[in-house]
Amino acid sequence: MKTVNKVYINGEFVTPHGTEIFDLINPSNNQKIGEVTLADETDTKNAIAAAKEAFKTFSKSTVTERIDYLTKLKVAVEKRQQDFIDIMIEEYGGTHQFVTMSNKYTGAWFDSMIEVLNTYKFEKTINSSLVKLQPVGVVGIITPWNASNSSVCSKVATAIAAGCTVVIKPSEMSALQTQVLMEAFHDAGLPKGIINFVTGLGNIVGTELTGNPDVSKISFTGSTAVGKLIAKTAVDTMKRVTLELGGKSPNIILDDADLEKAIPMAVYGAYMNSAQACIAPTRLLVPENKLNEVNAIAKTVAEKMVVGLPQNENTNIGPMVSVKQFDRVQNYIKIGLEEGATLLAGGEGKPEGLEKGNFVKATIFTNVNNKMRIAQEEIFGPVLSIIPYKTEEEAIKIANDSPYGLAAYISSADEDRAMRVASQIDAGRICVNGFSHDPLVPFGGFKQSGIGREYGAYGLEAYLEPKAILK
Repeated sequence: MKTVNKVYINGEFVTPHGTEIFDLINPSNNQKIGEVTLADETDTKNAIAAAKEAFKTFSKSTVTERIDYLTKLKVAVEKRQQDFIDIMIEEYGGTHQFVTMSNKYTGAWFDSMIEVLNTYKFEKTINSSLVKLQPVGVVGIITPWNASNSSVCSKVATAIAAGCTVVIKPSEMSALQTQVLMEAFHDAGLPKGIINFVTGLGNIVGTELTGNPDVSKISFTGSTAVGKLIAKTAVDTMKRVTLELGGKSPNIILDDADLEKAIPMAVYGAYMNSAQACIAPTRLLVPENKLNEVNAIAKTVAEKMVVGLPQNENTNIGPMVSVKQFDRVQNYIKIGLEEGATLLAGGEGKPEGLEKGNFVKATIFTNVNNKMRIAQEEIFGPVLSIIPYKTEEEAIKIANDSPYGLAAYISSADEDRAMRVASQIDAGRICVNGFSHDPLVPFGGFKQSGIGREYGAYGLEAYLEPKAILK
């Protein structure tokens, strides 16, 4: 059994003041694999104090120095690539396919911010006045369990590029992954206090970060419900916030799309990261007159989907991260049946032979009405809703009829047409004819999917305060 009994404050691994123990469970078999000693308010205050002291110097660092630090972090993280892969499979249940791809590109977060720094201007002249963009201060970084390392690295890279110091609160459920990340960041050899880790509960460590007046900004990725609580608390000290929250992303298949290509891609996309992904396209909007054809293709694809042990290279869907998450997904499958949606594939219960873990069948509902709960609420599990539409205008209306607006996807044989539709969708990031990613373009949500943007120059500016000096 593995033990995580240190936090990382002011460049050192220290025994936390907190004494509460949290059990780490392998979601593939629900066996205990480790324990983590959780940080408390005192640990969080110590980390904030270290970051505040380090900010005095680091905020005055040059672009060249920041690029050097980013390069060191990139090298240190990439050296531990296999360790990250192994521990994500064991602790999180991430599939070999997903975690291998995810960790292959972890270094890209540092590369992208280096690229931004090479051209970004921190001073600009407007008329006869000077506008200086200075680092906002100490940043509290709060990250989720479904993409722990990637989320931490992307936020840290941006903060370092801006000249901010950070206190990171990763999910307590990702403590083994955090241990590897702390070691990698330590090996990068940055000055003390720039990067600090305190693994603890949200209502303790997260609350302290959000309420402490020495923290100038919170960058949070997680649920909309928690994001709202953070925003409410942060306003008392006028913290800047970047909130990347939930999603219920539409995938619009226009009537000229190649169904034999678009539908399999849509099903696989809906189940990305075992469907524990905020950007997963879990609402599949299809022409009503092609519903039967879509159903046939989707059912065939779902039935070939491999739900299994995450270490197997052919596994497409691994376990849900916890028993709680498994129960949540099962409840939504029941809701879909009760609401009158047609069960096309999967359903309740665990796949045969996988009863010990938190495995969910690859489930598809069709003839779904967009007013149903399974179409409106984020499930965070392998449950896809197929929603028919009559016209392009109705498809756009259905896509936008959601409290969320994080991502969207459009397939069409006519790229210009797809772009016209994309311009009418309320979502922060829209992919046309496939699944694309670019760490230099902004990422974030409309409506209840969040506030602000991450990545690239847009993300960098969220960590900067403009100061106008008028002559």
